[in-house]
Amino acid sequence: MLRAEDYFDLTEFEHRDLFANIEYVWEVLNRIGAYLADWFVGREGPIILGSVEPGAWLDGRQVYVGPGAVVEPGAYVRAPAIIGPGSVVRHGAYIRGNVIVGKNCVVGHGTEVKNAVFLDGAQAPHFAYVGDSILGNRVNLGAGTVLANFKFGGTPVTVTWNGRRLPTGLYKFGAVVGDDVETGCNAVLSPGTLVGPGSLVYPNATVRGVIPPRSVVKVRVQIQVEPRVERPVQ
Repeated sequence: MLRAEDYFDLTEFEHRDLFANIEYVWEVLNRIGAYLADWFVGREGPIILGSVEPGAWLDGRQVYVGPGAVVEPGAYVRAPAIIGPGSVVRHGAYIRGNVIVGKNCVVGHGTEVKNAVFLDGAQAPHFAYVGDSILGNRVNLGAGTVLANFKFGGTPVTVTWNGRRLPTGLYKFGAVVGDDVETGCNAVLSPGTLVGPGSLVYPNATVRGVIPPRSVVKVRVQIQVEPRVERPVQ
């Protein structure tokens, strides 16, 4: 339940070698920088096979923009970063480096991404924070979704599973979000959260721990509607 194959179908993912020979899925997060450094060896950059529109900013030579990909005006992409074929980095997006974006993904307006992987079709289209995290195939993050990556007090992140706390050794670890997961607006995934494939996280939910595949995470809040009492004007 904690392996990469428990969360993702890597068959078609161009960068699946990143996930090879690991025990726990979060071990990928410590590999991203080295993987990108190796990938860019012998490739003169920035490499722009798609469209970087006027007003977008590419910071550094180790940036790849694949065929059909678009970086819109006002987006900021810091190396090293791969923007896969057909993906869109929208106006106001901030890619902070050590980022791999697969095919046909969306990094949307107001979204910040660092040390993260988007598998094919993953979308963070509006005002999301994706730090030290992995999004599976076809994940969709509702507006305002936050994958929080740093604990209060700055202690290493642990993963709670089967009543045990497993040390990750990571001071920065957001979430692992399995294939076809959807989150509602303003959902928060606490540091070290793993969400199984096909799950739904309702709006405003704060989630932690390991969520089994095809789960529904709800927030039960009672809303009261009462008549407004008009106060006399003094």
